[in-house]
Amino acid sequence: MRKIREVLRLKYAAGLGERPIAQSLSVARSTVQECLRRARAAGISWPLPDDLTDAQLDARLYPAAVSVTDIPLPDCAQVHRELSRPGVTRHLLWQEYKAQHPDGLQYTAFCGQYRRWKLTANPVMRFEHRAGDKLFVDYAGHTVPVIDRHTGELRSAQIFVAVLGCSNYTFAEATWTQSLPDWLGSHVRALTFFGGVPAVIVPDNLKSGVIKAHRYDPELNPAYAEFAEHYGVAILPARARKPRDKAKVEGGVLIVERWILARLRNQSFFSLAELNAAIRGLLNDLNTRRFKKLDGSRHSRFIELEQLALQALPARAYEYAEWKRAKVHLDYHIEVERAYYSVPYQHIGHRVEVRLSASRVEVFKDRQLVASHVRAVQRGDRKTQDAHRPVAHRAIINQSIARLLERAARVGPATVQVLHTQFNRKVHPEMALRVAQGILRMAEDFTPEKLEAACERAVHLQLYAYRAIRSLLTTPADATESKQISLLHDNLRGPDYFH
Repeated sequence: MRKIREVLRLKYAAGLGERPIAQSLSVARSTVQECLRRARAAGISWPLPDDLTDAQLDARLYPAAVSVTDIPLPDCAQVHRELSRPGVTRHLLWQEYKAQHPDGLQYTAFCGQYRRWKLTANPVMRFEHRAGDKLFVDYAGHTVPVIDRHTGELRSAQIFVAVLGCSNYTFAEATWTQSLPDWLGSHVRALTFFGGVPAVIVPDNLKSGVIKAHRYDPELNPAYAEFAEHYGVAILPARARKPRDKAKVEGGVLIVERWILARLRNQSFFSLAELNAAIRGLLNDLNTRRFKKLDGSRHSRFIELEQLALQALPARAYEYAEWKRAKVHLDYHIEVERAYYSVPYQHIGHRVEVRLSASRVEVFKDRQLVASHVRAVQRGDRKTQDAHRPVAHRAIINQSIARLLERAARVGPATVQVLHTQFNRKVHPEMALRVAQGILRMAEDFTPEKLEAACERAVHLQLYAYRAIRSLLTTPADATESKQISLLHDNLRGPDYFH
């Protein structure tokens, strides 16, 4: 302030110009010009009043600028929440803000204020995600030991984590492995937990989900692709070695490890069900815990913003099925899991895709379903549909059955009934033909009369297998029939004894 007073004295009392004043005080000429400009604007000349203090002079020359706090600032937490809604943009929110506060910030300052707020907000909330848009899934790096009740052996349980992008609503559960059945099963249970389906699921490049990672065109496991088609959801794997692509679940995993797994570290679990029950209790606490820098909780944000934005679940939950490839052999059957299933004969020599679920086996050629069978229960079973045979083969089989029944009619009606039962019971016609030929061969090994008698006893005893009938032929009749035991003897008192 001493130099400012001197500038005013030299200008108005000594009448010096701006350049000599600057040289005299060793300041820039622009500084002298600015000082004189402010003095004229404030109506100050020389001499100064005796009671004018340096603080008062400074206040008159350099009045305080309008404080930013005097301008109504936007509620950045509310802006962040509204941006999660579909179709809401920053420009729209700025227009609504200006309608309420005409003297408020301009658009550029409005966006800058929001950006600065995001830098200080909770890191897991800093990214903008539309409601119902993305679900991020991954496995935690930590496992939980489960004790076998009988052997005391420890087995590590894997922790699956799923986080919705907009609300951070979190799902977690324990599974034994990260294999495809557990991976897809966790997906199904997660979507059931959320009560809806997002537009996109963002997984890591786990082999159970992604066969071949690629920046632009990753190759999904067929079962994972089928799961996505069933729920009408897109799978967008994160880029390899790009954790920011799935920052939501990375943060979610960290929170699950700290909020749930760390609290379970001193507990002992003897089954997967016990572990999941403990996880569910702490998961509810996590989702209902209030945010530190935002209003509400994960659960309240889910109810407010995301629940209605999710797509509806399909009527039937996805059933895991394994996919295999097989070749159609000359007998128009494929071999899968040591069982045999027929395919239309036109596909002989071709390779087909086979979908194995718990109950059915479905065969696809060029993504078209060509055969469907009930899954075989035993090894070596054959499942054959007559429509899959060539016309000539069907004719041969029908003629063979007719000829065998004619031969059986010459032996007797009981033999015909046994053969009819064989043809109705055997799944594969060739198997029935072979057994029927073996039964009729016994008419030559023994006699037609003995075969008919054995078949009569077989019908009575309901024993139709080849070995059973041959045993009846070689065993005397009285040795196989149970003898009647008379209940009349000398020790029987009778009803009159008690009168």
